[in-house]
Amino acid sequence: MWWFQQGLCALPAGLVVWSSATFIFPYITAVLLRHVDPLVPYISDSGTQPPERCLFGVMLIISCFLGTATTYVRYKQVKALTSWEDRSVRRLNTAGLWLGLGSSFGMCIVANFQKTIVISLHVLGAAMTFGLGTLYILVQAAVSHGMQPHVHGKDVFWVRLGVALWSLASVIVMFLSSVIVYVGVPDIDIAKKLHWLPQETGYAAHLVSTISEWSLAFSFVAFFLTYIRDFQKISLRAEAVLQSTHLYNTSYNAGVRGRPGERAPLLAGSL
Repeated sequence: MWWFQQGLCALPAGLVVWSSATFIFPYITAVLLRHVDPLVPYISDSGTQPPERCLFGVMLIISCFLGTATTYVRYKQVKALTSWEDRSVRRLNTAGLWLGLGSSFGMCIVANFQKTIVISLHVLGAAMTFGLGTLYILVQAAVSHGMQPHVHGKDVFWVRLGVALWSLASVIVMFLSSVIVYVGVPDIDIAKKLHWLPQETGYAAHLVSTISEWSLAFSFVAFFLTYIRDFQKISLRAEAVLQSTHLYNTSYNAGVRGRPGERAPLLAGSL
């Protein structure tokens, strides 16, 4: 059995691979078509114009569903591994569930409302994706701290804490540099500006903002990589429960086939 066939580890692994492809493929397409500059544009800028806009939107929607499923399965796993006495861990786990779902919903908003079309909704979706996503990672790092050493070792906690601090630093730098760009260049519509020249005002702050956004995105990817070993220990089982011994309602024609109260199904086309 291959490693990705063990348990449900294909879920976080698929989220990591698909999300990375969602960032990279539209970027390559946009650069080849000269819709954006090769030197680190905003992630959403590489999915602004067709055809990469369609590719970016569809792939990001799939990432949204994968993120939702991964977040929920992680919530159920932590809930099953913690006792009722661990109230702080359970509360953090519940908070992490809602933060993760909110972050995934933010991706859905970004995918449907592009930056150059509805900037307010796009910014809202980006804030939900990155802001709530960073809080989710911080909360999960705290959950990992509460679950050591009886569930996993300290190394898992330190790795997740390191990624959480990486995400937090990236989101702070991205926010500050974005504010500098928007405030420092008031006469330019930043939302629709896809090409920058090094001699332009605000170029340095713009470059810092875009680099920090890519750094933040891949910190999310690195964090979900830490879920793979945990998800290898989860198996999904479906159980069918038969509510009745027959598939049809009981009303008239009692005594059909020797069973009181059961009636035969109507033939197709009969009245």
